[in-house]
Amino acid sequence: MLDTMHQSDHDIRNRLLIARLPAMPQILIKLIEHLQADDAGMPELAALIAKDAGMTSKILSVANSSAYHRNNRAVGLEQSLVSLGTDMIKTLVISESVFQTFNSFPHSGSTDLRAFWRDSLTTAVIARDIAKQTDYPHVEEAYLAGLLHNVGRLALLATAPKEYAFNFTARDDEDLCAVEQRTLQITHSEAGAWLIERWNLDSFLADSVLYHHEPVARLESAHPLIRIVRLAHLMTTHEEDEAIAIGSGLSSLDDDALHVIAQAAARQVEKAAAYLGIELAGADDIVAPPASMPPPDPVQQRLSEEVRNMVLVSEMGQTFARQQGETGMLEAMTRSARILFGFDNTAVLLENPTGHALVGVAAGEQQQRLSEFSIPLAKGGAIADAARGRKPAFLTRGAQGGIAEEQLFRILGSDALVCLPLVAGQRCLGVLVGAAAAWQLPSHQKRERFLQAFGNQAAAALETAISERGHARRQIAHVAEEYREASRRVVHEVNNPLSIIKNYLSVLDHKLARREPVVGEMSILNEEIDRVGQLINGLADLQPTEATRVTDVGRVVDDVLRLFRATDFVPASVQILVRMQDGPAEIDGDADILKQILVNLIKNAVEALPGGGRIEISNRGHVNRERRLYLELVVSDNGPGLSTEVLANLFTPVRSSKEGQHHGLGLSIVHSLVKKLNGMITCRSGTAGSTFAGTTFEILLPARGSSSQIAGAQARAMDSV
Repeated sequence: MLDTMHQSDHDIRNRLLIARLPAMPQILIKLIEHLQADDAGMPELAALIAKDAGMTSKILSVANSSAYHRNNRAVGLEQSLVSLGTDMIKTLVISESVFQTFNSFPHSGSTDLRAFWRDSLTTAVIARDIAKQTDYPHVEEAYLAGLLHNVGRLALLATAPKEYAFNFTARDDEDLCAVEQRTLQITHSEAGAWLIERWNLDSFLADSVLYHHEPVARLESAHPLIRIVRLAHLMTTHEEDEAIAIGSGLSSLDDDALHVIAQAAARQVEKAAAYLGIELAGADDIVAPPASMPPPDPVQQRLSEEVRNMVLVSEMGQTFARQQGETGMLEAMTRSARILFGFDNTAVLLENPTGHALVGVAAGEQQQRLSEFSIPLAKGGAIADAARGRKPAFLTRGAQGGIAEEQLFRILGSDALVCLPLVAGQRCLGVLVGAAAAWQLPSHQKRERFLQAFGNQAAAALETAISERGHARRQIAHVAEEYREASRRVVHEVNNPLSIIKNYLSVLDHKLARREPVVGEMSILNEEIDRVGQLINGLADLQPTEATRVTDVGRVVDDVLRLFRATDFVPASVQILVRMQDGPAEIDGDADILKQILVNLIKNAVEALPGGGRIEISNRGHVNRERRLYLELVVSDNGPGLSTEVLANLFTPVRSSKEGQHHGLGLSIVHSLVKKLNGMITCRSGTAGSTFAGTTFEILLPARGSSSQIAGAQARAMDSV
C-alpha cells in the first residue's frame, strides 16, 4: 500500500499536472468555434483577427509579401483578408497560434526543434489534403490535428527533461512508445491527448492524437479524423511507397492520389515555414536515432543486491530452523549453498570432539573418501587458517595450500575452492567448501558479506542440530521449538528494517530518476542494512558483549521518526507529537537496541489507529527507583486499547489478529530488549467501556552514569563498615 501511494505521488501524470505547460491561445479557441458555425463568414473572421495585434501583424506581412502583392503601396487588413482568401487566412491563424504555443513550452528555446516543426507541418499539410480529397467537412480541423499530433513529445520534454531529452530526438515509431511506457509509464500519444483534453478542444482532436500510433487494422472503421491523422503520420515518417502500402485501408484514395499528395507536401511545407518565419534549413540533416532505455544506475543496482541478499539470508534462517536432525540440516545447508552461490559441488568439514582437527562429513558421491578426510588445525594450511581466523578463503589450484587442499581439489573436481567458516557465537563448528571455476572467484569475493551471513545462519542452525544429539525426544522437541521461536523473533525484527529499506529504495529510485542528491538516503540505507546484519548476527550471538555505551534518547527518537516519515509509513491521519525536556537526555545503553524498541512500539501504535489518531512520545525526566536513577520515556496512543487476551499475557508471545506467522511477538521482544538495557517497562491500556482511552507504555532506562554511581556508593558503604 505504501509503495502504491508513493509511486502515485511521483507518477508522470501528476508531474504533467503541476508542470508549467502553456495554455492554448484564445484566438485559436475562438477560431475553432467559428469554423464549427455553419453561418460564419469573412466579417466574423476579420473581427476575430483584428482583436489580436500579433495575428493582425502576421496577416499583413504575408499579404504584403511578393507572393500576394505586386505594387509598392501597403494594403490594410480588409484588403489583406480579401487577397489572401479564407483558406489561407484559416491556415495562417491556426499555424501561428500553434507555433506560438510550441514556443511557450519549457525547454523549447534550448532544444533544436527544426525536425519537430518539419514533421508537424508535413503531417498537417498531408492531413489537410487528404481531408479535401475525401470530402471530410472540417479541413482546418484536420490541419490542426496534424500540427498537434506530436505535442505530447513537447509535454514530456517539459515535464521530464532529464529522462526524455535523448528520446525527444529519437525516431517516432512504435519502439519509441514502448520505451516511453517503460521509463515514464506514459507515451507521447497519451500525453498529447491529455493536454488537448485539458485545453477543452471539443472535437475528435484528442482521439486523433491518442491513436496516431495504433495498428492500422484497428482503425479501419474509426472516425475519419483519426484515420486521416494516422495516414498522414505514416506518410511523414515512412518511405512513400511503404507508407501508402501500410495505410491503404485508412482512406478511399487510390495509390496515385496519395502519391500526388506526398509529392506536393514538401513544397507546401517550405512555403508555410517561410510565411511563419520558421527556420527549417538543415532539418533533414538531423539524425533521428532509435529510442533507447537509460543505462541502469550502479548505486541502485548495488543497493538492490544488498537488500535481496539480506532477504535471502532471512529466508535461509527460517529454512534451516525447520530442519530436523543433523543430517537434514547438512543436506539443506549444502543444497542451499549450491543454489545461492552456484557451487558445482560441496563438502562439509566439522570440528572433531577434541577440537584439534576438521573431519569430513560423508555426503554425495564421495561418501567414503570424505568420511576418511581430516585436516589437523594445529599444522596450518589455508583451510585450517580460514577456520581459526573465522574468515572466508578463496583458493585456486596450484597457487595456495598444501596436500590437504590439493586432495580437496581432486575430490571435488574443481580448479577453485571457496572455504566458508561455519561460526556460531565464539565457536567455529567447521568449514563449508564449495567448488567453483577460477573465473567465478572475483564475484564470490565481492559477495563475501553475504557468504559470511549465510555461514553464520547455517552454523547457528547446525549448532542446534548437534546439541540435540543424545537428548530425549521431549528435550529435543523443546530445544527445536526454542530455536524456531528465536528465528521467528529475529525475522520479526528483521522485517522492520527491511520494510524501511524497501520504501527507501522507492524514494531513491525516483530521486535518481530526477538526478537529485541521494546522500541522506544512502546513509540511512547503510544504517538499516548494518542493522539487519546486527540482528542476524545476534541470532548466532556472533558479537561479544560490548562495554556500556552512552545514548542520546532525543537523537534516537528523531532518527526513528525520520525513518517512518520519509518512507510514508505514517499516514496523514495519524499525528505524532514529541515532548522532550530541555537539557541532556542520555542513558547507559546501546542506541540500536533503543531504536528497535521504539520501532516496534510506534509501528504497533500506527497499526492500532487505522482511522487516524495521535501518538505521543514523551521524556518525563529522571526518576529514582530502588536507589537507582532512571530516565522515563513514554510512548502512548489514543487508540482503542489492547485486547483482554493481550493484556492477560502482556509481554509474552500471543496469537495476533494481524496477518503473518511472526505477528504477536512484538511486545515480548520489546520486553526482552528493555531488560537487555537493564530497564523496566509497564503498560496501561483502556478496554471497551473503560474511562481510560488508548495505550501507554512507560519505560525506565538507566540514566547516564547511574551504574557507576551506585557501584561507587556501595563500595563506600562497605569501606565504612
